[in-house]
Amino acid sequence: MADVLLHATDIVAGYVKDLPILKQVNIEVKRASLTLIIGPNGAGKSTFIKAVAGVVPVTSGEITLAGQRITGIRPDQMAQHSIAYVPQSDNIFRSLTIRQNLELVLRKSNSSAARIAELFARFPALATKHSEKAGTLSGGQRQMLAVAMALAVDPSLILMDEPSAGLSPKAAQEVLQLARDLTTEGVTILLVEQNVNQAMHLADHCYILAEGRNQHDADAAVLLNDPIVGEIYLGGRRVGTA
Repeated sequence: MADVLLHATDIVAGYVKDLPILKQVNIEVKRASLTLIIGPNGAGKSTFIKAVAGVVPVTSGEITLAGQRITGIRPDQMAQHSIAYVPQSDNIFRSLTIRQNLELVLRKSNSSAARIAELFARFPALATKHSEKAGTLSGGQRQMLAVAMALAVDPSLILMDEPSAGLSPKAAQEVLQLARDLTTEGVTILLVEQNVNQAMHLADHCYILAEGRNQHDADAAVLLNDPIVGEIYLGGRRVGTA
């Protein structure tokens, strides 16, 4: 389909060979949308994000981006494919200044100064602290910097792994709203998030994983009031576990 940017088919992946965490997972992500992946702990949510990013080996299946096969890319090749990855932790360089973090991402760019100026215009809270060490930022500001670093390479797809983890409710809402706002600018977001209620209010489509398999998916607005969400989280319902 022309409006599908990312297409993952029958993905089997894991950290150890012959011990897959993902067992034939199928996910489609439409362009300029916020697609959410939820599920209980150990469901394989973060593993899927890392498989797309090339951090976790894919044993079988295929991942395509805009029709181009990207299965098994190296993490250092993500920018070449217009992909950015925001991991849950260790997503900034705390000992560097805010500006230095952005300069590091843009070190191969011929227009880094102009791009940094654009990013500071978008994130004024970072601009006012540009010469301060990133480690001094609040949790919410650190996530904003991580997103700014992802945006620096002008990606078409951003993979975000639990960006609200450890944040205050206000900061969590701001980070999740930022993800939603980016889709209005044509950026596609694939989001793994444990803050289910807030994320589902902002997402377009939602996939539920459990035990490394697809359990259910639908428009997020539909799933908001669907009891299947609670049933899967509480272990009362599973599909395809044979």
